[in-house]
Amino acid sequence: MRISVYLTDNRPEPWIDGLKAELPDATIEAWTPGAPQADHGVVWAPPQQFLDEQPDLRGLFNIGAGVDALLKLKVPAHTRIVRLDDAGMSVQMAEYVCHTLIRHFREFDVYEADAKQGKWSYRKPKLRRDFPVGIMGLGVLGERVAKAVAQFEFPVLGWSRSPKTLDGVQVFSGEAQFDEFLASTRVLVNLLPLTESTRGILNRTTLGKLKPEGYLISIARGGHLVEDDLIPMLDAGQLAGATLDVFQVEPLPADHAFWRHPKITVTPHGSARTLREESIAQIAGKIRAMEQGLPIAGIVDPVRGY
Repeated sequence: MRISVYLTDNRPEPWIDGLKAELPDATIEAWTPGAPQADHGVVWAPPQQFLDEQPDLRGLFNIGAGVDALLKLKVPAHTRIVRLDDAGMSVQMAEYVCHTLIRHFREFDVYEADAKQGKWSYRKPKLRRDFPVGIMGLGVLGERVAKAVAQFEFPVLGWSRSPKTLDGVQVFSGEAQFDEFLASTRVLVNLLPLTESTRGILNRTTLGKLKPEGYLISIARGGHLVEDDLIPMLDAGQLAGATLDVFQVEPLPADHAFWRHPKITVTPHGSARTLREESIAQIAGKIRAMEQGLPIAGIVDPVRGY
């Protein structure tokens, strides 16, 4: 069995060494043009040439949860695209969302600003029932975030394309219930996959349906947000603020208005990073299962986009 590795913006050597430890009988090499045909590929944002020269791949294993970059390429119909189920990312997402939510709810950003001026301030306590948290996307990451938020006794809502059941979460599904979900939400967390149907889903219309003084936490893909719509809504008081981890262009240009807006918190696409050891173990396990003809989780439906 031969495995070819191509990782844009990542050194392949640690991944190759880890995969060799897990799959000692396999030949595992970094891909270069003209490389021998492989049975499986382990990739992050590969070029089209990689797929053109590897037409017999049975499995194409993505080292991140989002597969939108792969779906832009021409992938052979028989090649199964496989995404990571979790590999340590869901707990990071839960940490990020809970930190951001509580910082906004408890107004720690205001205390921080006052402290820099030597000001001893007091803020009237708010009620959790007035801050329902709506989570768009109830996959592995969304479910973990929903459960974590619920531990702090905020009302938790969830929306997904297809109906789901999740303890302690009021679940909405499909286009028919989307507006009701938005109208019931004050803090909106986006964890949807990026597809043609979800591109630009965070816009003036949808964000305008949130409860008054809504707050946005955007941590999925930059393509979900219509960036030009956000600042006018913040300036008009339609939204109370936003924490953004993903952007249309990354790194976020130094002259971008998001850096300087007082109601926007920017983080550099770090809400959840791929943990290499956990990811390697998961990918190796899926390759072993695939070679044995066993079912595996995480196979992407190219039509749905996730």
